[in-house]
Amino acid sequence: MSNLNSLTYFWPELILTITVLISVVADLFYRKEESYKVAWWVLGGLIFTMLAIRLGGSAVTDLFMGTIALDPFSVFFKILILIATVFVILMSFNSNELKDYRVGEYYSVLAIMAFGLFLMASAIDILMVYLAIEVVSIMSFFLAGYLKKNPHSNEASLKYVIYGAFSSGIMLYGLSILFGLTGTTKFMEMQAAIAGLSPDSNLALILSAVFILVGFGYKISAVPFHFWTPDVYEGSPTTITAYLSVAPKAAGFAILIRFFNQVFGDSSALVSESWQALNHIPWPQLMGVLAAATMTVGNLVAIQQKSVKRMLAYSSIAHAGYMMMALPLMSEAGVYGIMIYLLMYLFMNLGAFFVVIYIQGKTGGEDFEDFNGLGWKMPFVGAVMVLFMLSLTGLPPTAGFIGKFYLFAAVIKAGSQYYWLAFVGVLNSVISLYYYFRVVKHMYFKGERSETVVMPESNLVTTVLLFLAIPTFIFGWYFGPVANWVSESLVIFQGM
Repeated sequence: MSNLNSLTYFWPELILTITVLISVVADLFYRKEESYKVAWWVLGGLIFTMLAIRLGGSAVTDLFMGTIALDPFSVFFKILILIATVFVILMSFNSNELKDYRVGEYYSVLAIMAFGLFLMASAIDILMVYLAIEVVSIMSFFLAGYLKKNPHSNEASLKYVIYGAFSSGIMLYGLSILFGLTGTTKFMEMQAAIAGLSPDSNLALILSAVFILVGFGYKISAVPFHFWTPDVYEGSPTTITAYLSVAPKAAGFAILIRFFNQVFGDSSALVSESWQALNHIPWPQLMGVLAAATMTVGNLVAIQQKSVKRMLAYSSIAHAGYMMMALPLMSEAGVYGIMIYLLMYLFMNLGAFFVVIYIQGKTGGEDFEDFNGLGWKMPFVGAVMVLFMLSLTGLPPTAGFIGKFYLFAAVIKAGSQYYWLAFVGVLNSVISLYYYFRVVKHMYFKGERSETVVMPESNLVTTVLLFLAIPTFIFGWYFGPVANWVSESLVIFQGM
């Protein structure tokens, strides 16, 4: 579709762009103490963006001369990104870490990052893939180091920049090899060109796929591209840590599914029970090994952490591994499982991080010892934290159980060659039970029982935690509407 005609379907992104411009200009007129008001402009823009997405219909087409896809698959991820952004902005109002800073640009950059994530979920051209990832990465560097007076935040940003530049460089090299082999930047045209290559090109194809996987694996914190995650998550403002653990991960899986299916696969995902790698190159086996390594490393190292925030950072690596289990299958059931899990993960993981933010504000710390006795002193906060820990472990009747059920069902359904992967996933879920329930142990079985009961002073904190806790519980036993929505979103642009 031509550039001019594409604008008709590009309203959500245009509204986000206008939101960024308005928020930047508005910030010029607020004093430092009032700069938080920029958040209301951004929230308004995000709500209008959501309305534009919902009213945009269900067209399946390409935009801007084949660089961006418009389909229900990308719309699903855009809605997840918007929900995560709204929750993070709301919780940022109560973050003690941000109180000494002018936060207008903080909210503006969050909107820019959401725009980049939109492009990641929709890109069907390697130039757009690179541009989208760089927009997200640069904004992430900025947000990770936002606490300029905090040396840990400075360290987090510096490490993020170094690792990000390294992974982007390797990915760009892989993309250049792929362009050299195929002579095009469009996913669909690349697939046709790869199908016609002789076996002599397989080594170059394998190298390009591995290099590209470095860039994508970096965004979803897959082992061995995860080294940035713990330090960056620990040093960043906790609100940004929560955001990085959900939104970029969702967009990373969206681009990973779309790219490997449409470039290195036969495009049968979402329309059949399995896919076939072109030229019989073993991408599925490679992804299976990476999935097992990711969940195992994430869980084993999470056990050793003394900080709840750092523990959640490593657990987010493990959850990336769980979702990666379905990537080798690249079947309709596998992609369905990933999408269901991402939706459930959004609520339970943001909820856990937001409890940490609240406890940070009350105790000044985020270690396990800072949670001692909080289940008795703060019964509401303690109860929702138990719910989030149950869900992250994957125990019924929580949303996490439903997410893992669909993932494991897809792996088992794919055949006996993947049983080992399901076994590794179950074993890792058992391991995760230890460190998640360590939080519960400290809240209810450590420290002194309090004679007084404390409720969150802010209605906003109570409301946000309820809006995260209720879906985490309800989706564990009533998930029909969610399942139907995901099923309707299993439509991916396959070219005209």
